[in-house]
Amino acid sequence: MKNYNFLFIILLGITLSNCGSKKNDVNSTFTFDDSKFKAKYVSEESLELGVLNTNAKEVDSVVYFNNDIKLGSKKGLDKLVFNLKDQKLGYQNLKAVVYFDGESSEATTRIELVSNVTPTLLKYTIVNTYPHDTASFTEGLEFYKDTLYESTGLNGKSFLRKYDYKTGKIFKQVDLDAQYFGEGITFINGKIYQLTWQNKTGFIYNAQTLKLEKSFTYDQDIEGWGMTNDGKYIYQTDKTEKIWKMDPETQKMISYVNVYSGESKITTNNQLEWINNTIYTNVWQKDAIAVVNPATGSVEGILDMSGLRKFVKNPEAEVLNGIAYNPKTKTIFVTGKNWDKMFEITVSE
Repeated sequence: MKNYNFLFIILLGITLSNCGSKKNDVNSTFTFDDSKFKAKYVSEESLELGVLNTNAKEVDSVVYFNNDIKLGSKKGLDKLVFNLKDQKLGYQNLKAVVYFDGESSEATTRIELVSNVTPTLLKYTIVNTYPHDTASFTEGLEFYKDTLYESTGLNGKSFLRKYDYKTGKIFKQVDLDAQYFGEGITFINGKIYQLTWQNKTGFIYNAQTLKLEKSFTYDQDIEGWGMTNDGKYIYQTDKTEKIWKMDPETQKMISYVNVYSGESKITTNNQLEWINNTIYTNVWQKDAIAVVNPATGSVEGILDMSGLRKFVKNPEAEVLNGIAYNPKTKTIFVTGKNWDKMFEITVSE
């Protein structure tokens, strides 16, 4: 496993998890032979699965599972090699179903699969600074046809706004009903998709008119946080380490990845932006942006944005949140909840 630069942990304020492995199910007739297991692995590794037969039972066969997906079966107590290459980052919940004397018994344990990527420390350069409405509790920020759109939160104060970022002039605004706490937005297929926080409800608007066309219910029991898209699928966060992949036509979740920076699981991923085939994500309560590989969940780069704080004068300014890529200028716009400024930046290594 590559050495993980502790600087990146400091930047993101991450606490390394110490709960990678889970003890065997001691109530089972059989237990996993995990004496050589490590708490954490990377995808190039494999491990040998086997069970301990402390009661000397006559074993017919053992069927092995990972996260409830069958890996294979072995006769008797033969071991099975589990290659981790194609597994998702995160916990691998292992189960062995042992068949013996016409009966069966289960043994369980787990390991954690972490990223083998050492993130690159990125730097930013401020190109321009613009005013930002201090009443905007920013949740979503995105450009559409060279115009900036913003979604804000707080019950009774949430809105979707189209405006001139240079002057702050509002072109159009849709206020959400007071029961809804607005969250992330994204534009795809001529529509605007917007999440709400804990209502498990999303909205779909006409991108040209901002007219509400449809509401939908999340098909997973999750919160709504950030959104982005790759032109075909929508990606969204839910306050955990997961980034979900959604079909915009059906609003059904297809899959997800778990976000890891080296050995550290990154939770509370917030507002998202798709930039150059990667996902830029705000990490809630951290003045940092992680650059995530959407296929694996590995953090490939980290932007320390703490230097922007000295320019923000509003005493009630909250966390960094809001990333919008302008394809026309090839620059990135960032701001925060109740910030009085928005910054146009370029990013480099």
